[in-house]
Amino acid sequence: MREKFLEDRVEDVYIDPSIDISLLVEEIYSKIHGFMAGHLSRGASILKECLPSSDLRVLTFTANLVATGLRGILRQLIEEKIFNLVITTCGSIDHDIARSSGGTYYKGYFEADDKTLRDAGIHRLGNIYIPSENYGPLVEKVVYRVLDKLDREKVWSVYEILWEIGSTLPRDSILYTAYSNKIPIIVPGFLDGAFGTALFTYMQVNKDLQIDLFMDEDLLAKLFFSSKKASALILGGGISKHHAIWWAQFRDGYECTVYITTSVEYDGSLSGAHTREAISWSKIKPNAKHVVIHGDATIILPLIVAPVLKTWLSSK
Repeated sequence: MREKFLEDRVEDVYIDPSIDISLLVEEIYSKIHGFMAGHLSRGASILKECLPSSDLRVLTFTANLVATGLRGILRQLIEEKIFNLVITTCGSIDHDIARSSGGTYYKGYFEADDKTLRDAGIHRLGNIYIPSENYGPLVEKVVYRVLDKLDREKVWSVYEILWEIGSTLPRDSILYTAYSNKIPIIVPGFLDGAFGTALFTYMQVNKDLQIDLFMDEDLLAKLFFSSKKASALILGGGISKHHAIWWAQFRDGYECTVYITTSVEYDGSLSGAHTREAISWSKIKPNAKHVVIHGDATIILPLIVAPVLKTWLSSK
């Protein structure tokens, strides 16, 4: 009985300065094992194994990540079609539009004096500085310009409007990449930001624009109900995480799921809830491959993407 728990040894590791990132994740972290190192290695292994064999591959992320340089990696995951469905928050749309339309973001400090920043017309997002003119007004301008050109005879879904916006943005934007690959971006909380507010204010004057919010949900129903195998990489929590696992319950759960989060489960929040809790809701299958990696996605995601991307490209 005792022996079955004592099969896989923890090993000391030494670093070669020229080590390949994929080898670092797959071998070094696996050997280190304690504490999140083992989870990180397992997360990469799950995605490497499951994504190529899944017909539904879901990526969720929160808006704060799009304000960082991680935006490029998120776009890369869409461009390579590693994921074919994105669920995110309104702020992700805001940041992508703003940064793609000349709105430069700057490196800052958590410890900054926020009153001084406000007086200078600068928003602070963690340790990122955003000039106020590079956010709300810029997003509204871009959204209005696209809405003016939409066919009034057509009933639009929100994801189709996002494709239309993407078609006008530079190629290095998330929205353009999703549009060009026809990968839907679903934003269940689309009113919670500059993009949603721009839609609202525009439609107060232009009441001939027809938007059916349930078309996005209809698409999700079709994708989840028809999928044979579904896998998800969920970055952060909130509505984007919940919407992705909520729809999975109607097909008895995901076969493979990796969470990356800084939240804890002890307050009962959805953001901190572990994959094992999702099993009780039928959002993840009882026999699924799953892991929770606790840590900052800006550090963890690049490490995971390296081996996953390498495997994905070699399988094509």
